[in-house]
Amino acid sequence: MDNQSIKVPMWYWIAAIIFLLWNLMGIGSFLSHTLMKEEMIQTLSVAEQELYSNYPAWVFFAFAISVFNGTLGCIGLLLKKKWARSMFIVSLIGIIPQMTYVIFIANTAEVYGPSGLIMPIMIVVVGFFLVWYADSITKRGWLK
Repeated sequence: MDNQSIKVPMWYWIAAIIFLLWNLMGIGSFLSHTLMKEEMIQTLSVAEQELYSNYPAWVFFAFAISVFNGTLGCIGLLLKKKWARSMFIVSLIGIIPQMTYVIFIANTAEVYGPSGLIMPIMIVVVGFFLVWYADSITKRGWLK
């Protein structure tokens, strides 16, 4: 029996679509960060300009790895493919150094305050959750 004939509950599809939208928003954020024109940077506060201009290239590389592999993982969920888990693991491998930089090295909280840590922490939590989720549903036989 192939995985297309395995019946999954409706919440599976809803979750897969929500996580796909989450990762597509991540791609949007990545593109807005990497394609931001100098004129737009000048409209930011001085502290934000400094924060933005000091991001090393490896952070953007990790950012790309995390959002594009996360999106591929979600597409894998929609196709009910076991390789979705691998994509989520690679995404998490991108998330960890990126968010380590954002939270601990760049001191984002100094620029945005404690609320500036909410999204980075959510990204880490969702990254770990997606790996666990894909593993869990693979064990249920929903991904092949």
